[in-house]
Amino acid sequence: MKIFHSPASPFVRKCMVVAHELGIADRIEKLPSAAGPVRRDATILPKNPLGQVPTFLCDDGQVLYDSRVICEYLDAKHSGSLFPADGTQRWARLTELALADGMTAAALLARYETMLRPEALRWNDWTEGQLAKVRTGLEWLETAAPSFGDRVDIGTIAFGCTLGYMDFRFPSVDWRGEAPNTAKWFEVFNQRASMQATLPAVA
Repeated sequence: MKIFHSPASPFVRKCMVVAHELGIADRIEKLPSAAGPVRRDATILPKNPLGQVPTFLCDDGQVLYDSRVICEYLDAKHSGSLFPADGTQRWARLTELALADGMTAAALLARYETMLRPEALRWNDWTEGQLAKVRTGLEWLETAAPSFGDRVDIGTIAFGCTLGYMDFRFPSVDWRGEAPNTAKWFEVFNQRASMQATLPAVA
């Protein structure tokens, strides 16, 4: 198994946290990439027309993307329980995953606007609008986090990666002050071996 990898990508991180939780991380080869929102990586394009990470190469030659598909594939292939099989719990976890991914995508767009767009063309209202999505997501999370307990599933993993990305790229945003219940949960969850092994790094 192989994955086109970026050490700063929160979506790649989510896949690798799942792999660590399943005990298979050492079986996945990390392929370097230079994927970005402006210039796509030509080495990824033959496998994924979007030219994005994460792109996952299965042992049987099948290619998977995006992170949601990769995570569920790994869980199903290796008899995990990070995705409930059916019923109300499955839809609840998938909805949490969608919320976390939406928050992360909004944070990425804000990051691109402030770091990649030429300064004269930057749109502050756009940046604030994206970060507002993160904040309203945090409002929901602040209510839900006290009920998480010691849950380890695709919902909590996705939220953990979202919050980790905020710490990594937006240290000036005091999300802990806005969401103390979430901060208390994250302090414990972030100490998991899977989270510590996948801490983001400057790409």
